[in-house]
Amino acid sequence: MIRVAIVDDHAIVRAGLRQYFADQVDLKVTGEASNGREALDLVRKGEVDVLVMDLSMPDQSGVDALAAVKARAPELPVLILSGFPEEHYATTLLRQGASGYLNKECDPEEIVKAIRTVHRGRKYITAGVAELLADGLSGAGDKPPHEQLSEREFQVFLRLAKGETIGHMADSMSLSVKTVSTYRTRVMEKMKLESNSDLTYYALKNGLIQ
Repeated sequence: MIRVAIVDDHAIVRAGLRQYFADQVDLKVTGEASNGREALDLVRKGEVDVLVMDLSMPDQSGVDALAAVKARAPELPVLILSGFPEEHYATTLLRQGASGYLNKECDPEEIVKAIRTVHRGRKYITAGVAELLADGLSGAGDKPPHEQLSEREFQVFLRLAKGETIGHMADSMSLSVKTVSTYRTRVMEKMKLESNSDLTYYALKNGLIQ
């Protein structure tokens, strides 16, 4: 039996997934969460084999939540189920420890197939994501700037793009203001941008924030 936890801030999405998973003989929903903090609580309890997680959540993005979960339980497979198209996030998140990435418009059967795949310790790669990964391998120079950021830089980039202050980031990420400022400088250099409003424009234009 594969113990699945569902992390999504929409109760209707959680209910729909729970109902569909209940019809599968080998799946059992052992926990639900509506945000990143609750997701971490589920992981601490240890009653989960696969975490199915959204990206857009209140108080903590799925990107931050993924980093926190992987720090706590590096071996736990995390399957990202997101409203964002694959080309916006998939390759970055797979690089940062996600076991698979699916768009919410996919068939429910594919979600179940993906859960079984990642539970066996393998990555679940859709044809679209495989193409993106192949493009990335064929020429790093063609990669969009945000895909060249490290995990921490990407977290800082998204938070800055959403208008978060450096002080607030330092508190919530348990880092010093100086460290966050250093990450901001690196992000600006790598992405060849000059201000926080440039970051926000880039993130909106590339569909990384809503």
